[in-house]
Amino acid sequence: MIRNKDTGLTKQQIRSRMLLKLKIQNETDQNRKSKAIKNKLFRTSVFRRAKTVMFYIAFGGEVKTEEMIELAKKIGKIVCVPVMKRDRISIRPALMGDCAKLVRAPYGVMQPAIKKAVNLQDVDLVIVPGLAFDKKGNRLGRGKGCYDRFMKEIPKRTDTIGLAYGFQILSSFPTAIHDVSVKKILFA
Repeated sequence: MIRNKDTGLTKQQIRSRMLLKLKIQNETDQNRKSKAIKNKLFRTSVFRRAKTVMFYIAFGGEVKTEEMIELAKKIGKIVCVPVMKRDRISIRPALMGDCAKLVRAPYGVMQPAIKKAVNLQDVDLVIVPGLAFDKKGNRLGRGKGCYDRFMKEIPKRTDTIGLAYGFQILSSFPTAIHDVSVKKILFA
C-alpha cells in the first residue's frame, strides 16, 4: 500500500513513524501478514532456485522470519543469518544450524551463539529487513548502515528481497548515495 502523505519527511521522521507503527500493530494481523509474505517468498523462482538463503532474525515488529527459516531448512536450503562483526557496524552471514542457540547482539538483534561463517560468494539470496521501502526498491533501515555496507559487498548476481507490511511501502523518501536498494519487495 503506497502512502503519499509520508513524502517530504526526513529519514528520521519516517523512521520514528515506522517504528511506532511496527510497535503498535495488532499481533494477529502481523502473524497473518507474515504468513502471506512467507507464501509469496516461497513461490518466487528466485527463492526456489536458491541453494543458500540469508534471512534476518526479526525483531521490533518486523515481518516474522522464524517460520520461514525453519521451513527453508526443512526443504533443504542452507540457511544463514547476519552476525555482527567485532566492529559492530558490519554484518557477515553465519550458518543457522538446527537448534542453534541465539544470543543478543549489539542493537538488540539476535544471532547464533556459535558463528560458523558462510562465504559471501555462496549466498544466492538475501532477505532484507527495512523500516520502509519505496516502489523503486529503495530501503530505509534503522540508520546504522549495516545492510547497505553488506549489500555493496555481495556479488552482483546475488538476489535481494525486502520484506514489509503494506504500511511500510511509501511512494518515495530521501535517499543518499550510500543507500543500496533491493531487487524485489514482498509485502502484505
